[in-house]
Amino acid sequence: MKRTKVIDVLKSTDFGSKVCVKGWVRTHRSSKAVDFVALNDGSTIKNVQLVCDTDKFDAELLKQITTGACIGATGTLVESQGKGQTSEIQCTEIVIYGLCGSDYPMQKKGQSFEYMRQYAHLRLRTNTFGAVMRIRHNMAMAIHTFFHNKGYFYFHTPLITASDCEGAGQMFQVTTKNLYDLKKDENGQIIYTDDFFGKQTSLTVSGQLEGELGATALGGIYTFGPTFRAENSNTPRHLAEFWMIEPEIAFMDLEELMQLEEEFIKFCVKWALDNCQDDLAFLNQMIDKGLLERLNGVVNTEFVHLPYTKGIEILQEAMKNGKKFEFPCNWGDDLASEHERYLVEEYFKKPVIMTNYPKDIKAFYMKIDDEKPMCMGKEMKETVQGTDVLFPQIGEIIGGSVREESYDKLMAEITRRNIPMKDMEWYLDTRKYGSCPHAGFGLGFERLILFVTGMQNIRDVIPFPRTPNNAEF
Repeated sequence: MKRTKVIDVLKSTDFGSKVCVKGWVRTHRSSKAVDFVALNDGSTIKNVQLVCDTDKFDAELLKQITTGACIGATGTLVESQGKGQTSEIQCTEIVIYGLCGSDYPMQKKGQSFEYMRQYAHLRLRTNTFGAVMRIRHNMAMAIHTFFHNKGYFYFHTPLITASDCEGAGQMFQVTTKNLYDLKKDENGQIIYTDDFFGKQTSLTVSGQLEGELGATALGGIYTFGPTFRAENSNTPRHLAEFWMIEPEIAFMDLEELMQLEEEFIKFCVKWALDNCQDDLAFLNQMIDKGLLERLNGVVNTEFVHLPYTKGIEILQEAMKNGKKFEFPCNWGDDLASEHERYLVEEYFKKPVIMTNYPKDIKAFYMKIDDEKPMCMGKEMKETVQGTDVLFPQIGEIIGGSVREESYDKLMAEITRRNIPMKDMEWYLDTRKYGSCPHAGFGLGFERLILFVTGMQNIRDVIPFPRTPNNAEF
């Protein structure tokens, strides 16, 4: 008989019909007359209850139906007599596909997330991780839908690159060279002419620079793919392999960029609220009691537009009034997460888009502001049209900017920062031949999933996390 997914069985009111379900056992309760088996196939957070009259089944077969076992069940769909469910299946036949012993690591008890990370290949079968992965899928669908509806084109940038995208992070090198017999020049530098690509290459840290090339030809593009950073960061917010969304749009100014960032993030959160109701309700109950309230708050709140200089003044005023910060926050400092969260969670109590950062703490390609800002009555150094979207509990979730379209200004900044020209010639061509104003941003996909699910560690929102000393599976 053809299998029906659990999500469809639970929606059905065709009581009296015969159905076949297949999945993994969550729980099995036995009594003298009836056994109750909760079955889940991953299509929904909810289980379907199988009711098995013990006099109709072999006792040895029922004993083998333990937590984690994979079975198929055929029976009649009936209205449920119990609370919390509308339907159940009165079983007439059970087939066991895979037994599961008592040493199954994901038994029904309160394991910590740290414990479950040891079993990333099995933790996906738990309620929490099933919910997170379904939400992750829906967020990917939301992203593609949003940009497709905007008329932007899905643009594939290279994973292997000779560019480090302005030093965005330590890179994983890609080579076919024999590491035990490396040829070096007279200065002790490794010679790469005999390597696969004939030059030193690495896994990408960002598709932005190549994305800009697409924007200057197609008008508006977005990337959505894996990126890699070889930083030895063992924090709840860092991964060595993660996914990035990076739109680049021609003829977009700062105000339009901030509008796009706000519209995009609200669209994704609203999509989750509309399409992941059961999973979010579960996570709101089990992981973060304030999750749904926070998500609805983002959708229904206008984001604050805050110049960096004004933000520094707010933070310094807070310190005068007794607020303690671990890190300094003077004009010119790169704000720490504690500063960002204070502005979002305590001062404004809503998401903030911070703009116009000091030029020296931002990337070389950001457009320089025409006027220097005044802070505490003093003129400061040059600022750039950068944007960071700051969220409660997360801090920075989006980083973007208007890109400098002037060849001369961009060249001057590359020279000032001693960026090797050999890596920049192709990028500068977009400013030599038909340059145009353009802007874009980057969103770390896992940061978005962290916010939407209420999970606390980024290693728990990606199926198989890659972190220092961890590359299992």
